[in-house]
Amino acid sequence: MNKNFNILVCDDDEIICYLVKELLAEEGFNADVVYDGKDAISAIRQKNYDLLILDLNLKTTRGEEVLKFVKDYDKSIEVIILSAETELKLAVQCLKQGAFDFIQKQYYTEELIPTVNRALYQKNLIQKTELLEKELEKVSPAEIVGKSDSIKRLLTLAQKAALSDSNILIEGETGTGKELLAKFIHKNSNRKNYSYVTINCAALPDQLLESELFGYEKGAFTDAKTTKRGLVEISNRGTLFLDEIGELSLTIQPKLLRFLENGEYRRIGGIVNLKSDVRIICATNRNLMEEAEKKNFRRDLLFRLNVITLSIPPLRERKEDIPLLVEHFLNTKLKTRVKKTLSDEALDLLMKYDYPGNVRELEHIIERAIIFSDNNIIRANEIIIPQKIKDKIFDTDSRVVPENVNTLEDLEKWYIKKILYQNNLDRAKTANKLGISVKTLYNKIKAYNLLDEV
Repeated sequence: MNKNFNILVCDDDEIICYLVKELLAEEGFNADVVYDGKDAISAIRQKNYDLLILDLNLKTTRGEEVLKFVKDYDKSIEVIILSAETELKLAVQCLKQGAFDFIQKQYYTEELIPTVNRALYQKNLIQKTELLEKELEKVSPAEIVGKSDSIKRLLTLAQKAALSDSNILIEGETGTGKELLAKFIHKNSNRKNYSYVTINCAALPDQLLESELFGYEKGAFTDAKTTKRGLVEISNRGTLFLDEIGELSLTIQPKLLRFLENGEYRRIGGIVNLKSDVRIICATNRNLMEEAEKKNFRRDLLFRLNVITLSIPPLRERKEDIPLLVEHFLNTKLKTRVKKTLSDEALDLLMKYDYPGNVRELEHIIERAIIFSDNNIIRANEIIIPQKIKDKIFDTDSRVVPENVNTLEDLEKWYIKKILYQNNLDRAKTANKLGISVKTLYNKIKAYNLLDEV
């Protein structure tokens, strides 16, 4: 763990303060020390602290008053209570008021460092979540770009689904924007002010995925030196997005099913049932019904997950959205103030492509074009898509002349373009194939206004 945290210790016993500070120093933590509540309040006003270790029995300003001030002043500061055996009832009351945990003084040497690590780990997670939520604030309906009927219909359904607490399954090919839709649903839900947490089920092995989802108790396995909260616990009252749910193994599926049935789970190595109120959104590029037929996915889990199913259409089925998407990516991917646009021929080329990688592939195509274009107008030859697709688009394997080729000039222009694309826009090879010089080829390209295309 990063040790660069600001810790404040407040206890009227100087020996306790000294020993606590020494224990923290041994673990690489730096700590400031004060001996009274009013001094703690003064210190917090003057410096940004991450953690306060607080005695309850102070002289002028008692610990519970300091706790109330801290939670009103900056609720992100975690507070660990140091309590005497006779103060247990008061310590429990402090937990209800926002303290992270309490340690009885007679056990502080054993419990201090694990408790500090857990408190700082939680603070770190909260900070990351806040950053994610700030990024999420940038997601608006306008950023799910499209004007096609299918996208309008999808967003209408998503907004209605967002207002429920039902689990949602998002289906769609790779690159269609399933996670973006999940964020859209969260932002439009009643849980929008709580955590949005995401995990890729295909990215982790079974044991690690289980510990990420449900957490583990201290001592559950060799490296479990502290208790770890799982994502179902961290996302309590919020949304948990399970990407690539179709890759979830048959080992983990029944444990997720149990959680979906009643909101209960156990940390690895735990014996106590815990509860979490979290909304599950899943995404897959597989047909889960077919996977269930093949016994690769539990049918009862599928029925729990797909209370509401939203299907995102592939880009090839909503090509009217391509110009809007292109404009969006030109605006978001361009790092300079100089605006770039596409030539008509370049856009025409993009409109004829079928995008097996969907919106993500279009995004990458535009990003590459921005990087490699020489001027403010991106030409067709600067659009990098597979050559075989260009061959198909320009009928380079066909001997049939297009219907719009009527004159000898039209025929020559069409044939030059055809040979250019057959040779991947290599002018030297094209000139050799046509039996003319490169200079003559260039003059013909210029004469036929093909510069923006090739």
